Amino acid sequence: IGAKRQGRVQSVQMFMGIQREIVGSLPAGNIPPLLGLDARSGETLATTKDVAPFESIHYVSEPVVTIAVEPKHPRDLPKLVEGMRRLNIEDPNLIVTINEETGETLMAGMGVLHLEIATTMLQQQGLEIVQSQPIINYRETVRAAAGPVMSRSPNRHNKIFIEVMPLSSDIVELIRNGTISETADKKSIQKTLRDHGWDSDEARSVVAVDERGNMMTETTKGVQYLQESMASIRSGFEDIMKNGPLAYEFCRGVKVTLTNYVPHEDPAHRTYAQLMPASRRAILGAMLTANPTLLEPVLGIEVKGPTELIGAVTGVISGKRGKLVNIEQKEVLTVVEGELPAAETFDLSEVMRGATAGKAVWNTHFKLWQAVPANMLYPLVTEIRKRKGLSPEPPNPAEFIDKE
Repeated sequence: IGAKRQGRVQSVQMFMGIQREIVGSLPAGNIPPLLGLDARSGETLATTKDVAPFESIHYVSEPVVTIAVEPKHPRDLPKLVEGMRRLNIEDPNLIVTINEETGETLMAGMGVLHLEIATTMLQQQGLEIVQSQPIINYRETVRAAAGPVMSRSPNRHNKIFIEVMPLSSDIVELIRNGTISETADKKSIQKTLRDHGWDSDEARSVVAVDERGNMMTETTKGVQYLQESMASIRSGFEDIMKNGPLAYEFCRGVKVTLTNYVPHEDPAHRTYAQLMPASRRAILGAMLTANPTLLEPVLGIEVKGPTELIGAVTGVISGKRGKLVNIEQKEVLTVVEGELPAAETFDLSEVMRGATAGKAVWNTHFKLWQAVPANMLYPLVTEIRKRKGLSPEPPNPAEFIDKE
């Protein structure tokens, strides 16, 4: 259902220990192997079109590191694409995309080790591949409220007024875990928002939810032609949430509010080509005046080793902009828990082995997003923009905000 494709099941089978038996059908409650379907984890299969799918699977972690992968020999490109497609089916936490501008095949995972395992599996399929250096995935957000700001459509006949502000962390988490989503029941969303301090009018104003933790609301009063224009205005919101104003990174924790809309009476003058750019410009202008910043992924780390290595382990964590969370003695081992920015973990294996002489073992997992330190923000934004072929300087909000 989610992929909107038709397929045919060639056979329904039943597990009998390590063996499989072909059966005609199985009642609910069984876990059958189905042969002949090109489907992935979390997909819903149905024999009728108009049926609500099962709730999608929500993962605790988010892909935070990306590499570009290409075959050493161009003739192997179809084989690489098929291999990565299979990896994506087996491991839904591995995100495979194609950069439409550069044609690069991008693979995003939970960390450097996760991507190393994935590339090793590709090589075990007989593929010779070339990969780029790992790139950290950041998020963009705002730290203050701004607006309303106004932007006109390209033909100057329509005005869109936008306000932005940060979303609270609990609302962001509700969006991330699927409690608040585009497909959720509207009444349940309204109740959830009221339970978290929103008033009734505000809770009813939600018009779009972005799964990365962003939301669009609408608080206009008595505006004509709004319903027929909303899809175009929403498109501007959806585009900016994928390409933030600072560095074209995904956004997180941003609440965008349409406060007013002054349309032209003639439908020919308020088409998608007019309203979508106006919506984009207004959101960009508002976000750039709302103290925007980057969020970096932070990994939790747990290190186990002999007690005499505590100093070395804590030194490694502290030297990588990390912080200690807990130190606990467990029999002959000491367990050190801490937090590390993902950007500082590329050489963690070498540094940790060197500091502990290989006597410590550790694991990492995604923990949270946190604001990049103020002294690192501008150089980091400049670096990302240059890497993406953009001008080094972020845009000025005056480029997007029009005066009455």
